[in-house]
Amino acid sequence: DQVSFAYNAGEPVLDDISFTAQHGEKIALVGESGGGKSTLVNLLMGLYPINEGTLSVCGTDIDSADIEQVRASVGVVFQEPALFSGTIRENIAYGKPDATDEEVIAVAKRANAHGFITSFKEGYDTVIGERGLRLSGGQKQRVAVARAMLKNAPILVLDEATSALDTKSERAVQAGLEELMKDRTTIMIAHRLSTIADADTIITLKDGH
Repeated sequence: DQVSFAYNAGEPVLDDISFTAQHGEKIALVGESGGGKSTLVNLLMGLYPINEGTLSVCGTDIDSADIEQVRASVGVVFQEPALFSGTIRENIAYGKPDATDEEVIAVAKRANAHGFITSFKEGYDTVIGERGLRLSGGQKQRVAVARAMLKNAPILVLDEATSALDTKSERAVQAGLEELMKDRTTIMIAHRLSTIADADTIITLKDGH
C-alpha cells in the first residue's frame, strides 16, 4: 500500500506502489529491465526495509513480522535456480529437511522430475556438484519446482522460470509449475506473453511506477 523504496537515498526504484494479491490469484509483473520488478520481490521477502508505505504478507505487516516466518511463507523458483553441492534428495528437501523419502518422491513426480532422477545410477542420491553442474537447465528447474512444492508455502514467486529452456523442457517444467500454482497466491515476473496469458492481474512497472 503506497510503497516507495530506494537502494540509495534520492534514487527511488519504486514510487507509490499499491496492489493486492488475494489467495489463489496469479499476479504478473511486467516491464523493462530496471523497472523495479525484482526489487518488489526482494521487499516481499523482507530482504530490504521499505522506506514508505506498508507491506503486508499473509495479513501481517512486514515491519513487525518475524522475518523468518515471512520467508517461510514464500516459495521461489528463479530463472537460475539455487542448487547446492549435495544430493538431489537434499536439494529437494532443503525447504523441509525432515521430509520423508515418500514426500520427496511424491513432489518429484508432480514436478516431472522423478523420471530423469531415477535414470541416474544413484537416483535420488546422485551428487549434483556445485551449482547443479551435472543437471541440464530443465532438470535444475524441475528440482527447484519440486523443492517449492515440498516447502508448500502459501505465496509463490516465479521469476520467468522457463525462459532459458528449450521447448520440450519448457513443457515439462510448465506442467510442474501449473501443479505448484494450484491454490496459492502466485507473483510472476514475466517476460513473455504465454506466461501472463492466464494471470488474474497484470501490473506493468515503468521507472518504478
